[in-house]
Amino acid sequence: MEEIQHRGIVDQELSGQRLDQALARLFSDYSRSRLQRWIKAGRVRVDGEVRKPRDKVWKGEHIVLRAVLESEQYCGPEDIPLDILYEDEHLLVMDKPAGLVVHPGSGNPGGTVQNALLHHDPGLAGLPRAGIVHRLDKDTTGLMVVARSPVAHKRLVEALQARNIKREYLALVVGRPTAGGEVDAPVGRHPGKRVCMAVVPGGKPARTHYRINERFRIHSLLDVRLESGRTHQIRVHMAHIRYPLVGDAVYGGRLKLPRNASEATKAVLRTFPRQALHARRLSLQHPVTGDALVWESPVPADLQALIDQLREDAAEHAG
Repeated sequence: MEEIQHRGIVDQELSGQRLDQALARLFSDYSRSRLQRWIKAGRVRVDGEVRKPRDKVWKGEHIVLRAVLESEQYCGPEDIPLDILYEDEHLLVMDKPAGLVVHPGSGNPGGTVQNALLHHDPGLAGLPRAGIVHRLDKDTTGLMVVARSPVAHKRLVEALQARNIKREYLALVVGRPTAGGEVDAPVGRHPGKRVCMAVVPGGKPARTHYRINERFRIHSLLDVRLESGRTHQIRVHMAHIRYPLVGDAVYGGRLKLPRNASEATKAVLRTFPRQALHARRLSLQHPVTGDALVWESPVPADLQALIDQLREDAAEHAG
């Protein structure tokens, strides 16, 4: 457990503010919640005294913070290969395959992205969830950004909350929307199925934008962009407007096949093993340098084969 000592002096601008507010300004590399924990743990002294988060500070007072990067390692390192597209001292970007859970939970105590990250960089044990700031569902493929330093973690979380990280997906859905659009509907726990999400009154605000990339006979390939990032958001929102994702065993309903489809088309639709969703583009400002960065991920082979077969089916029945 590493301890780092920081010192600061309250200036006129901070005079009269609460201690936790002043610390957030003086030591902006750390989150407000982490600073509050350190205050309560007695790791902050103002002119040699321990104070409470709500206590006010005044011009000229000296603050000493003994920051400690507590290990929040809820799982151990495991030698699981990662497809890392970019890496520096503050962040990494990876391309997640289907079937890999992001972090441990009920039924998945190990074998996760978090386990793999801790093996790749043991120092990530000092960050919440080994630096993971957003997740993808187990069977969703594509791009994820991971923080590698406290300052990057704080700023990436803030960028996500401010909707300054752009995440674009490719989704294959059942149905043929007449045009693109958006779904603006709150998402929360399903009232009767606790492992599922749903559009529910009182859920968290959620907005999904979509546009048509390509149409097939009874399916459509959509470009989808998230404004928010709720659990299962794209899957829930598309099912809500009656365009569920192909292969989604939870929200997709029964299998639908194009009329008079070939055996090859029927087979690829019947055997596709997951929701047809791929996080294909990620763009953000580097949390430390401010550089504009963009990554793209190619369509995975299983989804590309499904798209190719539906394209062939549409061509066979054209006219």
